[in-house]
Amino acid sequence: MSIYERLLSYQDEKYKDFQSKLIPNIDKKTIIGVRTPQMRKIVKEVYGTKESTIFLQTLPHQYYEENLIHFFLISKIKDFDECIKEVERFLPYIDCWPVCDQATPLVFKKNHDKLLPLIKKWINSNHVYTARFGIRILMNEYLDKDFKNEYLELVASKTGEDYYLKMMIAWYFATALAKQYDATIKYIKNRSLDPWIHKKAIQKAVESYRVSDEHKEYLKKFR
Repeated sequence: MSIYERLLSYQDEKYKDFQSKLIPNIDKKTIIGVRTPQMRKIVKEVYGTKESTIFLQTLPHQYYEENLIHFFLISKIKDFDECIKEVERFLPYIDCWPVCDQATPLVFKKNHDKLLPLIKKWINSNHVYTARFGIRILMNEYLDKDFKNEYLELVASKTGEDYYLKMMIAWYFATALAKQYDATIKYIKNRSLDPWIHKKAIQKAVESYRVSDEHKEYLKKFR
């Protein structure tokens, strides 16, 4: 049974309708309607098989869920260099935020030194979802013990009018306010961000359970 046939066996038309509303920028005809647990089940079944190898070599895919399966498979690759090769081959084909956001290669966590130059390159990309992916990985991997102030500037200086790019920048700063408040609050106080991003970052920080009540009240002054 092919990966497409496996996906079809889990098709849920109502879920397809639900998904299409969340991802208005892609054609509804490219959505099969499969929930994430079922897709991860398929990944577990096929990872490491010849079918998986052939599937990873076949781009572009026709369906949204095939793209998700593709990135889920990449995220399981244990060799850093091989993983990066597959990530970079796939990034240009990402066309929506869920595919961009749902997979994080496990091997990234132990290879921060080698990963950082690649993140900077991705963020600098003109392809919206490559840049969004770079910012998300920087947010996930470098806001704790490996944080540096320069990473805030790297994200703040990223320009572009695409909604999904701007939303990721706002998400990054909201998360940074939760994890690295003292360094990040300067960007809010000085209104260094695009006005829309500034407001959205404050909104998301105020809604976050990880930001203290005291910090939330202070942030509200800069709405």
